[in-house]
Amino acid sequence: MQLFIVSLWLMGSLVAEDSIDVKLRSQSVEDDGSFVTEFDSQRWLPGETAIIVCDVWDYHHCLNAVRRVGEFAPRLNKVLERARTMGVTIIHAPSDCMDAYQDHPSRRRAMQTPKAEVLPATIGSWCSIIPTEEKAVYPIDQSDGGEDDDPQEHAAWAAELESMGRNPNSPWKQQSDLITIDQQRDYLSDRGEEVWSVLSHHGIKNVVLAGVHTNMCVLGRPFGLRQMAQNGKNVVLLRDMTDTMYNPARWPYVSHFEGTRRIIDHVERYVCPTISSDQWIGGEPFRFAGDTGNREPLVGANVPAEWSVVDVPHQSSDAAHQKTPHWYRCVVRVPADWLANKVEFECQHLGARVWVNGNELAGRKLASGVTRFSVAADWVEADEANLFVIQIPQGTLEQPPVIQAGPARLKLAGRWQLKISEEVANSNMPLPSKFGASTDIVFTPR
Repeated sequence: MQLFIVSLWLMGSLVAEDSIDVKLRSQSVEDDGSFVTEFDSQRWLPGETAIIVCDVWDYHHCLNAVRRVGEFAPRLNKVLERARTMGVTIIHAPSDCMDAYQDHPSRRRAMQTPKAEVLPATIGSWCSIIPTEEKAVYPIDQSDGGEDDDPQEHAAWAAELESMGRNPNSPWKQQSDLITIDQQRDYLSDRGEEVWSVLSHHGIKNVVLAGVHTNMCVLGRPFGLRQMAQNGKNVVLLRDMTDTMYNPARWPYVSHFEGTRRIIDHVERYVCPTISSDQWIGGEPFRFAGDTGNREPLVGANVPAEWSVVDVPHQSSDAAHQKTPHWYRCVVRVPADWLANKVEFECQHLGARVWVNGNELAGRKLASGVTRFSVAADWVEADEANLFVIQIPQGTLEQPPVIQAGPARLKLAGRWQLKISEEVANSNMPLPSKFGASTDIVFTPR
């Protein structure tokens, strides 16, 4: 009997080595706009699985980002060691650092991999958004780049980087030494075409993304979550082996770690499922030392959406809130040549207030009943996404507003975001302008 039990244990160990049992976490939307957490158990073959390590650089311009990488990278390295022994393909992708690896066997291996017979058309490009995100309300303001350093520490850190001969704005030169690169088996590439060819060459179906930063490179790189998702890979985020660039001084004014959780929510709702490191090496999921929050979503937990997407012109059917201020926001890309003219904003609603990138505009009422607001040129970023917010004291935005710049005149109609609230802070909640603005940006020429 004892021999039989030992035999069963050995058989179970072999099965575990021959497959990877994972529990994928995602969130589905309910009819009322809330989200429900769901789990899907899958069994993967190691030979059909890859882990991509995104931008775990040796240095970063944000000191706190460096510190957080130092916290989770040793555990990520253990995940990679375990996965490697199981036969999982490991691809290291420290972007902009390939010069440091010109003669590295793992770099040569990637370069010598046969080019995939079929390459997705956009696999070499940054991906700011995919169709499933188009009506999403982006959960954090990252338009300042997301640095959360103490200003004095940041200045000292920039000086230290400069003394090392590194550019304080982009000091990375290679991957962190906390992550081991196996010269015999691993791959090194930051190019979408090469990474896709490696996946194709090995018949990879399951792709795991780890590294930094979730809201920027992990989502947007040519080898990132969005590209993998829209091109048919069974892609997942390793949610506890990542970090965001988010500054708690920006909306929604939560801790850095809660900001990361909100980005993970966004990924689970609109991009792909997630898994955690304990599914690879046991123990508990990783948690940063400074993270004292407790907001892990529960099965069946409903999380109400804060904003909704509406079409402008808009007539609200919510009679109970007609006397509560209605906030509308959208993003407008203002061409550089417009700024040579006087830019003005027109709204027909009485009592409307208007902000551009958090700056309230002064308005004057015209005889026609329209209120015209002057837009200061230094409040607008040329050829960038600019946030326009309108507060209607009571009721709805029944006529689309207009932007006037010299002879150019644009009617802002189409998808906007709406929130019914008394909070004045709603006037400055930018959508992500630097790393992919939401497509709640629809206007038609008039």
